[in-house]
Amino acid sequence: MSIDGIIFIVYLGVLLSIGLWFSRKSAASTEQYLLGGRSLGPAVTAMTMQTTAMSGFMFMGAPAMAFKYGWYAIWYAIGDAGGSIINLSVLGKRMRRMSEILGALSPIEYLEKRFESASVRVVGSIISIVFLFGYVCAQFIAAGKAMSTLTGFSYELSLIIGISVIIIYTVAGGYLAVAYTSFVQGLIMVFGVVGIGFLAYFHVGGLTGLNASLKALDPTYLSIWGKDLAYYGQWGVVLGAVLIYSIGYMGLPHVVVRHMSMKSTKTVKGAIMISAIWNQFFIFVPYILGLIGIILLPTIADPEMIITELAYTLFPGIFAALLLSAIMSAVMSTADSILMQAGSILSRDVYQRFINKNASQKTMIIVSRLCILMGGIVGVVVAIYEPPSVFALVLFAFGTLGNAFLVPYVASVYSKKANYIGCLCAMIGGAATNILWTSTDLEATTGLHPFLAGLIVSLLGMIIGSQFGRRPSKEIQDAFEKSRQKRFFSKEFDRNIARDLAPEASILSQFLLKK
Repeated sequence: MSIDGIIFIVYLGVLLSIGLWFSRKSAASTEQYLLGGRSLGPAVTAMTMQTTAMSGFMFMGAPAMAFKYGWYAIWYAIGDAGGSIINLSVLGKRMRRMSEILGALSPIEYLEKRFESASVRVVGSIISIVFLFGYVCAQFIAAGKAMSTLTGFSYELSLIIGISVIIIYTVAGGYLAVAYTSFVQGLIMVFGVVGIGFLAYFHVGGLTGLNASLKALDPTYLSIWGKDLAYYGQWGVVLGAVLIYSIGYMGLPHVVVRHMSMKSTKTVKGAIMISAIWNQFFIFVPYILGLIGIILLPTIADPEMIITELAYTLFPGIFAALLLSAIMSAVMSTADSILMQAGSILSRDVYQRFINKNASQKTMIIVSRLCILMGGIVGVVVAIYEPPSVFALVLFAFGTLGNAFLVPYVASVYSKKANYIGCLCAMIGGAATNILWTSTDLEATTGLHPFLAGLIVSLLGMIIGSQFGRRPSKEIQDAFEKSRQKRFFSKEFDRNIARDLAPEASILSQFLLKK
């Protein structure tokens, strides 16, 4: 094995060690294993949310899209740059309070308790499991490609080794392992992509030189409508491209769960600032590298490997290996989060809810681990057959999940009248529309992006559906109002007061009993 592969194997060992370090702590309770005990601060919350959201798409899908469509691909980056700010600002505080009030440990359980319907949990679980599985398969494909380049192993062997590490530390360490490995991976991702981007940028003469070279090849590369003006005048497609990443994250269960795991609502402000800064350093560079690839790598066989090829072209082998570890960081930080969320849904929302309602915390942790393990194994088997390209699969799964859950999550904390009928209509209508639009290529005939079409149907479904069926109960309405109010004293303060008053309360109760 080359020095590149050895460096990367060491990197995998570090991640594995982090997972095993948290294994004992995560086994303390179901809440600890699934949500890290709701203990994450601003830095870890911001980094785990962003690395989970970015995925292998940013290192493989984004450059490939820019290579194919030119500057049009930047519409996706523009939306993505503000995605974390919108996500945390809209859902952060209210969802953190509401999920704690309702005692929900998973995003799907939260929807059932907020909308008071087991059918919401059933439909939500089915949509989540199916499309999270598609999402994680895309990450596995990206992992196999990246590791194969780094180690020289075959795609299949690389896939099995890389994903085995992810499965082991996720199964062992639970949510805390996923969160803290994501923090480390987020730092590597920024330094890696900025390092490659910096050198490649000057290699083509900056933006001026890049645009001049693109214009010489084909002037339509510079158009906001895409190469060959593929989307000319289709503002519905452009708007959808911006919206899918600017607001779509609010519909991803494995991203939304980050709101539920924050230490307190005060975490939101710091997380917004950190994630916003991280985004501006990271988001745009992969797309620009895709454009640079048109000039420097015009004959590349697989455009999804542009960053990999540029790293080895512009950097010595050892530095290239370090930089390419960033690709695996992006892949692994998303794959582990999706596996963790799929395990949570299967154990908490399927097994405990419908099979064994009295399952102990120890049993729940075992079931969660088994679900994560089985999901990973099945994902590896499917990924070996290489389904569609990473960027096509990610956009499809991302869009469907976003269309299914974005409106219900936002409505759950902003609309007192939103009920289970509206939630079901929004989930089913939004998901079905995205699937139909994508599979039949209605984007070409209607001029509407699949995500925008699904968003419109989902929103109408929530508004119209909530006019029927029973209204939310008084308990839910009270919880809704409570979630809107600020906590004047922290949970730690409340606990300390309770502990300090406990002796006096005990003495007083004994005195009253004697009387």
